[in-house]
Amino acid sequence: MSCLKCLKYTMCVVNFIFFICGATVFGLGIYLMTFSRFPSLLPSLQAMNIANTLFITGIIITCVSFLGFLGALKENRCLLISFFILLFILMLAELAAACLLLMYETQIDSFINEDLNKGLQSSINNRKTPNTTIDDDWDKVQRTFKCCGISNHTQWGTTVPESCNNPEKNPQYWPDGCFTKLKDTFEKNLLNTGVGVIVICIIEVLGMCFTMTLFCHISRSGLGYK
Repeated sequence: MSCLKCLKYTMCVVNFIFFICGATVFGLGIYLMTFSRFPSLLPSLQAMNIANTLFITGIIITCVSFLGFLGALKENRCLLISFFILLFILMLAELAAACLLLMYETQIDSFINEDLNKGLQSSINNRKTPNTTIDDDWDKVQRTFKCCGISNHTQWGTTVPESCNNPEKNPQYWPDGCFTKLKDTFEKNLLNTGVGVIVICIIEVLGMCFTMTLFCHISRSGLGYK
């Protein structure tokens, strides 16, 4: 019985921590959405920009963790089984996304390159309007990754932004394109990304195991929602 109590309160503490993290991500998403009013890097995925992604991720983490926390605290079988099903669906979605990325890597590269061209042209057109003092997503990426354009600065034409400037001034602009920089950064962190996905899946599997153990105990003892 003491072990089951320990399991119950462990689930409560872990889910509460995830609830706080989810609420933080949710708040950050809302904050970024307030200031994201300019062309994104990938126009076709405008709805899935950083702000919206954080917003949706925060909602999912907050709702699922709250469900697990309340189900464990109240020893409610209905909430626990719902928590189990949601974790299982999330794990399947993550594995499916990882498989699709591996299977269609070449097509994804072509799609991103083509969409980056559209995003760059949209940013160039936006800079021709009177309101050109606030950075858009291109400026943020170029400053962060020290790159310019998709392959080089010439793609900006005569409107090369200040975010392309190399402080050393030799050359005047960053020599590398952002597509190459982003791809290299992703490939360098591919192992870390894979490890992160595996860790998340392990946490989800442990969560499902703990949930089912607590659910079975509640069922045998006749407690909880029937």
